[in-house]
Amino acid sequence: MQDAAPGQVSFASDRLRPVRIWLYCLAAFVLLIVVVGGITRLTESGLSITSWKPISGVIPPLNDAEWQAEFEAYQQIPQYSVLNSWMELDDFKYIFFWEWFHRLLARALGLVFLVPFVVFLAQKRLSRDLAWPLFGLFVLGGFQGALGWWMVSSGLTELTSVSQYRLAAHLTAASFLFIALIYVARSLTPGRVLGHVTPFHRFSTWLLLIGVVMQIGAGAFVAGLDAGMGYQTWPLMDGAIIPNGLFIMDPAWRNLFENALTVQFIHRGTAYLLVAYVAWMIWRRHKDGGFGGVHGWLPRIGIIVLLQVCLGIATLLAGVPISLAVGHQALAFMLAGLVIAYAADMRRVR
Repeated sequence: MQDAAPGQVSFASDRLRPVRIWLYCLAAFVLLIVVVGGITRLTESGLSITSWKPISGVIPPLNDAEWQAEFEAYQQIPQYSVLNSWMELDDFKYIFFWEWFHRLLARALGLVFLVPFVVFLAQKRLSRDLAWPLFGLFVLGGFQGALGWWMVSSGLTELTSVSQYRLAAHLTAASFLFIALIYVARSLTPGRVLGHVTPFHRFSTWLLLIGVVMQIGAGAFVAGLDAGMGYQTWPLMDGAIIPNGLFIMDPAWRNLFENALTVQFIHRGTAYLLVAYVAWMIWRRHKDGGFGGVHGWLPRIGIIVLLQVCLGIATLLAGVPISLAVGHQALAFMLAGLVIAYAADMRRVR
């Protein structure tokens, strides 16, 4: 993919190499948080902590009295009274762990960002033009944490789970952060990339990225409505290619976000469109000169798209087991990472 001239770049002269490694580690950390967040969602653990304590919340309950206080706070929300009134303290401790661990990782991300950032500033590895965008990513990470609490708060008074709208906002913002980290890291890679790139290549790739991010958001609506728990057949859905009842809600737009049948249908349909679009991109590139240089990303993207579709179907048919569902979500982020790496490398073609 990359072809630096001999002697052009050495490890000693590549002062941004530690910065790139740090950015890739941050992206991997974001992906870990997404995975744990998926487990938190699938175990219905997200509402187990009913308060937001950014500092003191790092420490979990340490004695019976503290555990009982947390459990009593959970007993005041609708999820407990409607769905989980059977729970004993030991059951509560299990769901509490996943939400606490998810929040702990989110807090740790701030430190994993801020400490190296300050060190790199002190070492003068970061120019002003690079430091400000990186600080913007830090702000985006903090905004993601605020979105997380905004999401949790939606399920503490009237709902028995979090709002699917807020869940989609939270997950989509995480995808923006992940994509931005990969993009900046790839953009800082020294040397040149071989290949011929046209405005069409750039446009089609960015359009694909938009489609992938939209699909991640659609998946969040599926998760928020537990839409994957129904209509667990493929390729037919409720016995038909186009099932009845897609627009039974009034006004019609609500079906796109609140009708479990429609939401799952949209998620399936978008997947088919993405497969067709990537197949078209690959066919077009094959006709125009093959997959050398920067365009070597395309076959890899095609493979991941097919794996993602197969994993999505398997997740549905198996009844949405945690392992497959979390893998499906993680692979969606990896796909977005490949697409943004392709787009970033296009800027480095000379």
